Amino acid sequence: MRPAPLLIALLAAWGLLGIAVALHWLPTTAWIAAACAIAVPTVADALWLWRRPTPSVRRELPETLALGVERETWLQLDSFGRQRVDVFDLVPGGWAMRGLPRTLRMARASESRFSYHFTPGARGMFDFAGVQLRLHSPLRLWRHSRVVAPQQTVRVYPNFVPLTRLALLSAEMASRLVGAHLKRRRGEGTDFHQMREYRVGDSLRQIDWKATSRARKLISREYQDEKNQQLVMMIDTGRRMLADEGGLSHFDHVLNASLVVSYLALRQGDGVGLFASGGESRWVAPQRGLGAIDTLLRASFDLQPQPVATDYLAAATGLSLRQSRRCLVMLVTNVRDEDIEDLLAAVRLLQKRHLVCVASLRERELDDALARGADTLPDAVQAGAIARYLQQRAAAHEALRSHRVMVLDVTAEELPGALVERYLAVKRDGLL
Repeated sequence: MRPAPLLIALLAAWGLLGIAVALHWLPTTAWIAAACAIAVPTVADALWLWRRPTPSVRRELPETLALGVERETWLQLDSFGRQRVDVFDLVPGGWAMRGLPRTLRMARASESRFSYHFTPGARGMFDFAGVQLRLHSPLRLWRHSRVVAPQQTVRVYPNFVPLTRLALLSAEMASRLVGAHLKRRRGEGTDFHQMREYRVGDSLRQIDWKATSRARKLISREYQDEKNQQLVMMIDTGRRMLADEGGLSHFDHVLNASLVVSYLALRQGDGVGLFASGGESRWVAPQRGLGAIDTLLRASFDLQPQPVATDYLAAATGLSLRQSRRCLVMLVTNVRDEDIEDLLAAVRLLQKRHLVCVASLRERELDDALARGADTLPDAVQAGAIARYLQQRAAAHEALRSHRVMVLDVTAEELPGALVERYLAVKRDGLL
């Protein structure tokens, strides 16, 4: 319990009165009378507030939230008497919010309900420690802070709103929505789909001559991309993913893009798995069906990059031991020239059984810095250093390509479209 500003002002006035008494400007009895006049209501006011029951609080909040998506939350207070209450929900630190704190003037045996908004600022498990109430005494001489239930734990997942939008579109339209540039198919798929009448432009190899002789008209076989193949997203959780861009870390961008390509692969009938390595490790064996996206979300929502160097060879060994069936491995990292020897050894190990694609994230700030030009000597030195860094990075990519590795050199913004485009190209060309 703490004194309110009014009580502090009264005590200050009483202190000034004491100075006047000490200077013999006023009699001592005046000072004693003032003390009694302040003490009696102050003690009575404190006792009233101390014995005052705490209002009950209920919070309406789902157990799962999406990163960076503003959420409305409702609080309901039930009061047993007339009082003034300041309300503040103990939202996890660092999250943006609006609508708090709130001051309520409650009547006897009443309830008050209001909402506020907050935006989750990080993925993982977080606790709402409770609701902090500040009660005011009737004479406004005291304030008492109390933390009451409900304590609640929530899970903050990657932003899955784009996935809900993709669910409403065809696979082709969804691919174009994320920025994939689809190329016209050359030839046919590998799995038989159906028989149909010949269409202009069909290859002669598609014509089924036995069916044509029976039907007395040209009949073509229609093929589709092979299904029940497997894709493993291999994501780096080391220090390379700690950079921030657009309000999110590179790792958050990687995780969002991985979920997008995983969802589209599941819609194509393929199995999708996840292998995180570098800092924190996580393994999800490839699964089929759209329900597998929930498994991937639950397994990855609390993954965080760590300030440690990634051991690519150890990661490749771990994946090889876990994944025996041939699959498309999409390794998403940030390739530096000092990593190339370790990365090449890892890629060669994976290539013994799998098809490998390396997506290398490029910081957009580097492109912007070069585009601005150099008007001063410090700018020229910086531009030269950036150009040298990008040249070494390009050399590392060429070393990977020389070992028949598919390499994507993209920014975080371009990553979802590039991954989807490469996945569909692998399907279209029957490389698996």
